Amino acid sequence: MTPSLTPPLVAVAHGSRDPRSAATIRALLDVSRGLAPGLDIRESFLDLSEPLLTDALRGLYAEGHRKVVVVPLLLGVAYHARVDLPALVAEVTADCPGLDVRVSGVLGIDPLIETVALDRLTEAGADLDDPGLGVLLAGVGSSNVAANDAVAGITTRWHLRRGLLATPAFAGAAQPDVPAAIARLRLNGAQRLAVAGWFLAPGLLPDRIARLAREADPSVIVAGPLGPDPRIAGLVLDRYDVAARLAA
Repeated sequence: MTPSLTPPLVAVAHGSRDPRSAATIRALLDVSRGLAPGLDIRESFLDLSEPLLTDALRGLYAEGHRKVVVVPLLLGVAYHARVDLPALVAEVTADCPGLDVRVSGVLGIDPLIETVALDRLTEAGADLDDPGLGVLLAGVGSSNVAANDAVAGITTRWHLRRGLLATPAFAGAAQPDVPAAIARLRLNGAQRLAVAGWFLAPGLLPDRIARLAREADPSVIVAGPLGPDPRIAGLVLDRYDVAARLAA
């Protein structure tokens, strides 16, 4: 069968030892498939889950495809986006003559995703109009200062635009961690706590953040991951469209 002239979309996520993570990524891409039924959309992972990005790209090459667009399902421009992903793409293109792989921008810090995170808080039972509510925006944390600052910028916008008392909290590699973030919120007058997740899918790190928050306050509200939301699924397609036009 002759491959379509439209480049396939290969979405690549971090990968996790927790099977719920890959299942959520697949559910998100199923929503994207529903929004773009004519587009060939494949899932892949950088590590720990299958198929790996390198295997997905080599598989498409074996099918006869020579143009592919990779969309990183990443919420920041840190080590995975800046180092891991380009190295993996370069490894495959070195072995596959004529394969043109275009990598789109990451999902990143986008107003749509910020809105989804707030909606998850509301769905979990948080009253965003409660002046005594303190919100932790929980992310992975990175050795890249700019990536951490971008997450902190979200909490600043939530405070300025919504009046939310909010602070970032990182699972590792950055401060504040969860206990320090809770202490900061309480120092600033928070009487009740809620955790918003800057994670696409459930996994070991979101579980760790939830456990630490509940140890500090058993009544804390913990929002679910961003998950297979149609707004994020549409954003995946938007990132693809921009990169595909450049590849044409």
